[in-house]
Amino acid sequence: MFKNKKNILVSVAWPYANGGIHIGHMAGCYLPADIFARFHRMLGNNVLMVSGSDAHGTPVVIKSIQENKTPEELFDFYHKDILKTWDNLGINFDLFTSTHTENHEKVVQDIFLDLLDKGFIYPEEMILPYCSECKRFLADRYIEGTCPNSECNSKDARGDQCDNCGKTLDPKDLIDIHCKICSKSDVISFEKSDHYFLKLSHFQADLKQWLNSKNNFKSNVKNTSLGFLSEGLIDRPITRDIDWGIKVPVKGWESKRIYVWFEAVLGYLSASIEFFSTTDDKDGWKKFWQNSSESYYFMGKDNIIFHSIILPSILLGKGELNLPHNIPANEYLNLEGLKLSSSRNWALWVNELSDIYEPDSIRYSLASNFPETSDTDFSLDELIRANNQELVAAYGNLVNRIINICVKNFDSKIPKVIQIDDDSQKIIDMCHDTLRVVKDEISNARLRKGLSEIMKLCGNINKYIDLKEPWKLVKSDKEKAEEVIWVCMTSINCLKILFNPYIPFSSKKLNKILGFSDDLIFDWKWSEHDLPINQEINSLGPLFKKIEVE
Repeated sequence: MFKNKKNILVSVAWPYANGGIHIGHMAGCYLPADIFARFHRMLGNNVLMVSGSDAHGTPVVIKSIQENKTPEELFDFYHKDILKTWDNLGINFDLFTSTHTENHEKVVQDIFLDLLDKGFIYPEEMILPYCSECKRFLADRYIEGTCPNSECNSKDARGDQCDNCGKTLDPKDLIDIHCKICSKSDVISFEKSDHYFLKLSHFQADLKQWLNSKNNFKSNVKNTSLGFLSEGLIDRPITRDIDWGIKVPVKGWESKRIYVWFEAVLGYLSASIEFFSTTDDKDGWKKFWQNSSESYYFMGKDNIIFHSIILPSILLGKGELNLPHNIPANEYLNLEGLKLSSSRNWALWVNELSDIYEPDSIRYSLASNFPETSDTDFSLDELIRANNQELVAAYGNLVNRIINICVKNFDSKIPKVIQIDDDSQKIIDMCHDTLRVVKDEISNARLRKGLSEIMKLCGNINKYIDLKEPWKLVKSDKEKAEEVIWVCMTSINCLKILFNPYIPFSSKKLNKILGFSDDLIFDWKWSEHDLPINQEINSLGPLFKKIEVE
């Protein structure tokens, strides 16, 4: 199944199965992960890209109550909707599963018991908010209030985290708390409840040493994680008083459930095990979790701590499993200046966009605006501008011009070339240089910069055409025209490769236009001689469609 190269695990944040995927989710982690995985497959590396729907926890329960459905019914509906999103935008998982599987439950419970046996998990009584109206303890999203962070003061903070500032919280930290279910505040009291705790404090020193060694981490990831550590790690409860989720595998604890953020981060492991369970190599998952394999965890900045502190603590406790090689977490993609919010219905839903716009138009407009180092802003106007001015006018027009000249003047065949001048050689050299530069950018998860380098090459090829004017040369100097068209044809063959991780649908079409078979596998390599002389090309219409604005 796999070649003998690097083993690359691409772990992608698990979306809650309580809603669809909006452009913020897509730009935050799913599209970056897909681009990264496609690139490594082109390099010939062994890639395993996994994720799944996060079926459990309070977010799903709350939404199910709102929609008058059971949690399982809600999960099933949105899981199918999420799968449709991946299909619509070409997000190519090796396995997209869910936390609602027997395999996942077994993996989580086994690790829970292992850590319990080692003393890294222990029981302790705690005081939790209780709603007398709903007659239940208020775990996580069951309770809301004002964020205690003086620089934030968001009124929509939850019992476990404030999405506005990213601060992890405890219910007792919240100000002006109220029950999310009944919306009342005067019915809340704090009562005793027994729970299991993860002994995070034990891993303080090891985590600090590991984080300090991670020079490949983005500054936001490293600084956020070290800042969290500097406050001193506090042991964290990892069970909840809810009835939806994975049961605590201890006698007398059957009414409790394992905290969703303990079990969800183990989904990357359980999904890896599940993938290989259907193959002849049942232990194949170990190649991606042990020794010299590299694991990359793609997510938004609000989930950094769960992957840089909680997951590594679990892995350290378990032993013999690799800590994350990189956590290329993105900042936020805002919509017209405001933070995207599903609850406030301020979002552009990917499946709705896919009904109107081509998948590569969506992929390109998001990739060119990835919030890799700071928050960025997005709008439909930006999508239309990126499509019309960059994909259509720059890249698409370049391809169309060259193909049309070749069809009309060279019998739809790749012309021969005897020698090339300095201008032509510069374009060839630029192609080689761009392949090298973009390889470095994508390898280091600088995907937006990689795309800008590709567009720079596209612009230089357009300048070369304008300089040489092959539409005139075909009348005055046929041999020179052959040289120019050959250079342009082999250059757009290079662009096909460069663009493939980002906009794979158009690269596949361009591959057909250039006369290659459908089953041609794209590798991250290019030579100016890859296009056979006299190979017949196909005129299949424009590479991209202009979006008309009424």
